[in-house]
Amino acid sequence: MFTKQYLKSKALCRVRFKLYKKQIGSVDKVHLVGEFNDWDEKQKPMKKLKSGDFSAVMDLKPDRAYQFRYLIDDNRWLNDETADAYCPSPFPGVENSVITL
Repeated sequence: MFTKQYLKSKALCRVRFKLYKKQIGSVDKVHLVGEFNDWDEKQKPMKKLKSGDFSAVMDLKPDRAYQFRYLIDDNRWLNDETADAYCPSPFPGVENSVITL
């Protein structure tokens, strides 16, 4: 899930991404991977909270859409249940989550 907060002081949107333990189970790490970080699987680790949930905050440019997915424990991909849309990825039968700002 994610929430959007448009900043008044800058032309940016602060997006808070969150995955709940009840969605993903007990995992060690989650990376937020997408167009905003050139699909780099190591660049944006999410912070593990005491509850077992994972969270990340990114400031993104508005007026565009970004494709993304979550990479769990380096071996399982997950889409966002609350994505604004889904679109086909380059891999057959796989879709990416889309956030539109």
